[in-house]
This record gives sequence, structure tokens and C-alpha cells, in this order.
Amino acid sequence: MELIFEIRDAEEGGFYARALGHAIFTDAETWDELRANILEAVSLHFEDSPEQPRLVQLHYVKDELIPIEAA
Repeated sequence: MELIFEIRDAEEGGFYARALGHAIFTDAETWDELRANILEAVSLHFEDSPEQPRLVQLHYVKDELIPIEAA
């Protein structure tokens, strides 16, 4: 099983992450801290489950709005 996390910039700084298809959420100030928090959250979420994920994919989404000025 592979878990995919959607990563976005947090409004207050840092990052937040959510697993697609599972109720796993976490956040962090730095990318390295986020990776560690995700691994810990996955471990806790699947603690009592016979099926464990073998791979975690981090999908970083960055939204950017570009205004188009009327001529």
C-alpha cells in the first residue's frame, strides 16, 4: 500500500499535510520536521492494523494567483 499526502503551505507559516483517503493530518514549521511528523502519524494510525503502508508519497501543492490587469 502507498499513502499519498497532500502538502500545502500553512497560512501562519510552515506546512500542513493530509493523507488522501485516510484521516491522517499533521503540520510542522520545516520540511524535515514535517517528514518526521508524517512518519509518526502514519505509524500511530496503522498501529493496530494488519496492513501497513510500504511507501509514503509527499505531493507538494503550491497555489499561486496571478492577477490579469484589464487593458
